[in-house]
Amino acid sequence: MSQIEIRPIRKLEAEFSVPGDKSISHRGIMLGGLAAGTTRLRGFLPGEDCLSTLHALQALGCRIDRVAPDEVLIEGQGGKLLAPAEPIDCGNSGTTMRLLSGVVAGFPFTTRLFGDASLSRRPMGRIAEPLRQFGAEILCEGSGDRPPLSIRGAQLRAIRFTSQVASAQVKSCVLLAALQASGKTTFSEPTLSRDHTERLLPAFGASFRTENRSLILHGPQRLEATELDVPGDFSSAAFWMVLAAGLRGSKLTLRRVGLNPTRTALISALLRMGAGILEKVEQSTPEPLGTITVTGTESLKATSVAGKEIPNLIDEIPIFAVAAALAQGTTEIRDAAELRHKESDRLAVVAKNLRLFGVPVEEKPDGLLIEGRCQLVGAEVESHGDHRIAMSAAILGLFAKGKTVVKDTACIETSYPGFSKQIALIQELGR
Repeated sequence: MSQIEIRPIRKLEAEFSVPGDKSISHRGIMLGGLAAGTTRLRGFLPGEDCLSTLHALQALGCRIDRVAPDEVLIEGQGGKLLAPAEPIDCGNSGTTMRLLSGVVAGFPFTTRLFGDASLSRRPMGRIAEPLRQFGAEILCEGSGDRPPLSIRGAQLRAIRFTSQVASAQVKSCVLLAALQASGKTTFSEPTLSRDHTERLLPAFGASFRTENRSLILHGPQRLEATELDVPGDFSSAAFWMVLAAGLRGSKLTLRRVGLNPTRTALISALLRMGAGILEKVEQSTPEPLGTITVTGTESLKATSVAGKEIPNLIDEIPIFAVAAALAQGTTEIRDAAELRHKESDRLAVVAKNLRLFGVPVEEKPDGLLIEGRCQLVGAEVESHGDHRIAMSAAILGLFAKGKTVVKDTACIETSYPGFSKQIALIQELGR
């Protein structure tokens, strides 16, 4: 079993970049597969989740060549995907399963999607409902609305759909199906979720409009191939940002990081805590990217996150909890019940792991109360097969007295290949 051993460091002085954005890599592969012509995707994240999407599009008839570890050429099918010869393995990737369901819903064949044990526990009713309204037949073969999924595509008709949760995956699934549906599809959600799909659609020649906080797309639409540079993943940068912010005298510069404002709520939260952070946007379309500079502060202070801020912070909550453990006072996280349906029950697991380090935590149905600035002690912690849990525990170990061991770290490969080498280098530099 793979593991990472961590010793505390004194400060961090470094400049580097992080791997490509996972969300954009997924969407670039899918849109490129639907488009006519050859799409070039530079900065592609070669993590296991994105490779699941790549292999899925290959199974649907797309030729995809890896011309470099982080660069792919996608021979799009011009909206004419082929029936897969066998069920498609989505691995651990909820994004692959949920978005791909929208892709295949409009094609006249049956697609079966399955995944690993973790993915098989994640709810799929939230995407099955709108796809059924479009006219596709969806069977959730697992308990309740759990995978595997069997999707029998059909000639889709436009729908008006209001999501009960702010979810970029639900929104993207609906928009991908709407590209193939006849008529005007209208999508609404309670608050704005990440908007990567909306930013990428025009790059592939699609059009839609926003009206009274709803997205309106007239289908069917034909996509055209493009060239796309994927920025560094903000969620990956977040681990190093929290590390630098919590180490007095540190300075960290991260280059070519995605700065999409629907992804950067962590910056706002850390600024409220007193962190020194500067961001400089150097490219605005289709995705903003630029440089983040973080300087360590004398002492972080507690804050609260809740409501509309949560959808744009949802993936960063595990590492935000690390910042909370370093801060003076009690930090409150609310309205984050969605975290119970990720690769692990992230609220429960974050609480459990923080306590192992000596951090007092109260778990709520939809959040956490974290009392910071206690004496951190090294611990042996489990990843629970969750990449963000594993990396967050490793970062916290850099602040803890003694040795920390994070077990079962192979899951990190789903989103951040090279993390183990990076944290080993940082330990060498920070002694």
